[in-house]
Amino acid sequence: MTNPVLIAPSLLSADFSRLDEDIRRVEEAGADLLHLDIMDGHFVPNLSYGIPVVEAVRRVTDLKLDTHLMIDNPLEFLEPFRDAGADSLTLHLEACPQPAPLIEEIHRLGMECGLAVNPDTPVAGLLPFVADLDLVLIMSVQPGFGGQEFRPEVLPKLVALSTWMAEHDHHTALEIDGGVTADNASHCRGAGARLLVAGSSVFGAPDAAAAIAALRGDE
Repeated sequence: MTNPVLIAPSLLSADFSRLDEDIRRVEEAGADLLHLDIMDGHFVPNLSYGIPVVEAVRRVTDLKLDTHLMIDNPLEFLEPFRDAGADSLTLHLEACPQPAPLIEEIHRLGMECGLAVNPDTPVAGLLPFVADLDLVLIMSVQPGFGGQEFRPEVLPKLVALSTWMAEHDHHTALEIDGGVTADNASHCRGAGARLLVAGSSVFGAPDAAAAIAALRGDE
């Protein structure tokens, strides 16, 4: 991946009655990754999809599967998601306040590891782990449902984290997820995000390539 800003369409906004077609459409439009939202109905008040869907997605695309675990007790699911085809697993600090052993296990299993925080969670809790992470995810909506409005008050968290990382010579990717559109993507990029998750603004766009270009900031 050579793009300075990477776009990860969120599968939650795809048409599941034609999932193969929708994935190929965004892949051909220039998506860099696919973002898979795994919700268990406990950590967040919604259910999404699980292992069989990840396996099905893996069969139809070579895109990196950026897999976001919004679940309680993630440890027991790390290897099953690896076997299903996930390339990276992102945990929530709120679900595992002592994430070091899980980060180590995810890397041992051959996957990249991310750590996410909800909009109201301070980024300070992430700092001890940044050096061991491949990405840090800042949620710009309360996780659980797609289609929510972007919360601009999270942008200072991105700025603070980006600044801290630069001061400490860390190069962990900064990801933002929730209500990201062409209207606010420039603010996300300006705050330091280099991995933008977007759902309906890509899958729901009549021209997915134009939507991805707008998110990335291409002229």
